[in-house]
Amino acid sequence: MVILVVVLSILGLIIASVIFFAVKAALAPKKISTLSDLVKAGKGSQAVKMAKLILGKDPRNPEAHYFLGMAYLVDGKAELALMEFKTVNQMGLFQGLLVEKDFRKQIAALFERFDQGEEALKEYILLVKLDPANPENYYKAGFYFEERGKADNALKYYRKTLEMQPDHSDAHLRLGMLFLRANRPLEARQELDQALKLKPDNYHAWFSMGRLLKEGHDLNGALSAFEKAQKDPDLKVKALVERGSCFMTQKNYDRATVELERALKLATNDSEKDILYARYFLAHCYEKNRFIDKAIGEWEKIYSKKPTFKDVAEKLSAYQDLRVDDRIKDYVTSGKPQFLAICQGLVGAMGFSVQDSTEMPNGTIKIIAIENESEKWRAVKKMPKILLFHRTSEPIDEAPLREVSEEIRKLGANKCYVVTNTTFTRAAVSFAETRPYELVGKDQLQTLLKRTEG
Repeated sequence: MVILVVVLSILGLIIASVIFFAVKAALAPKKISTLSDLVKAGKGSQAVKMAKLILGKDPRNPEAHYFLGMAYLVDGKAELALMEFKTVNQMGLFQGLLVEKDFRKQIAALFERFDQGEEALKEYILLVKLDPANPENYYKAGFYFEERGKADNALKYYRKTLEMQPDHSDAHLRLGMLFLRANRPLEARQELDQALKLKPDNYHAWFSMGRLLKEGHDLNGALSAFEKAQKDPDLKVKALVERGSCFMTQKNYDRATVELERALKLATNDSEKDILYARYFLAHCYEKNRFIDKAIGEWEKIYSKKPTFKDVAEKLSAYQDLRVDDRIKDYVTSGKPQFLAICQGLVGAMGFSVQDSTEMPNGTIKIIAIENESEKWRAVKKMPKILLFHRTSEPIDEAPLREVSEEIRKLGANKCYVVTNTTFTRAAVSFAETRPYELVGKDQLQTLLKRTEG
C-alpha cells in the first residue's frame, strides 16, 4: 500500500511537471509575440520591462535578447541595443520571430554607427549570402573593403552592385574614387560623370571630380567642382582648402587667402590634416604678399600641433632674425615702395649709384648701378653692375644666378651682386666661384643695413 502511494505521488509529480513545461512552452511564443508587438508600437519602456522579466526566467532566450535590443533602439539607447545584439550573435540561434536576415541588418547598422568597420564588413558579407538580391549589401561590403585598403575586393563588390542596380550613383562614385587613386583618370572621369548624371547633387562626386580636374591641371574646372562640393557641410572645409590650393597654383594669392581664411573659421579640430594644410597654404600666401608676421603666426600654430609638418621648422628658423632685428624685418616685410627704397639705400652703402631699377615677377628687385665718382678714377670708364635683392625663406639656388648670366654679358657688367636675407646653396656657391658674381648673405646684409642708417 505504501509503495503504491509513493508510485502514485511520483507519477503525479511527473505529470505536473510535464503540464507545467507544456504550458510554459505554449505561453513562451505568446510572450515573445506580445514583446514584438510592443516594440512595433513604439512602447520601448514597456517592452524593456517585459523582456527583462522573460530573461529573468530564461537568460538564454535569443528572441528575448533581440527584442530587448530593439526596445532599447526605440528608447534611443543604441549602445545597450548593440550589447544585446552581440549576445544574440554569440548564441547564433535563430528561431521563431528572430529572423537572421533582419537581425544582421540591425547589427550591421549599429556597427556602422559606432565606427566598427571590421565588424560591419563581416555582417555585410553574411548579408550578401542571406539576401543576395539586395544590391545595397554588395555596396556596403565594397565600401568596408575599400576602407580596409582592399581595393580589388571593393572593385568586385561595386561592380556587382552596378550589375544589379546600374543607377546606383554612390557605387559609380566609389568606383571613380578607386580609379582616381589608381591613377586611371579616364575611367575615373567616366564613373564620376555617371554618378553626377544620376544624382546631380552628389557632392562627394563633385569633390572627387574637383580632385580629378585639379590633377589634370584644369584649375578653373576644379574650382567650379569644389564650389558645388561646398554645399555639403561635411565637405565644406575640405573644398575651401582645395579651392585655396587651386588659386595658389594660379598665383592668385589674394583669392587663395580668402578661401583659406574661410576654411579656418569653420574648423573645429586644429590637428586635422586638412586644417594643417590650410594653415600651411595660408602662410605661403601671407609670405608671398609680404605679411610675414601673419605667416609666422600660422607656422607657429602648425608647429605646436605637429613639429615635423613639411618644412615648417625650417621656415620658422629662416625668419627667426625678424624677431630680434628690426632692420631685417623691414627688409623682409615692407611693401613694394619701401622695399625699393631700402634696396636703393643698400646700393648707396655699397658705394654705387642707381641707374635703373626693375621689379622682377618673383618680387626680386633688380638694380643697374655704377660706381660713385671719385678723383682717382674720374677718367676711367665706369663698368655697370647688376644687383639682385631677394627676400625669401629658402636658400638661393643656382637657377636665379643663371637667369641673369646672359644679361650680364649683354650689359657688359663686370659684377653681379646677389643679395638675400637667407643663405646660398652649395650649387649656387660653386656656380659663382668662377663667374663675376658676388654673393651677399644674411650676415653681410645685416652689416650693410646698419650702414644705411648712418
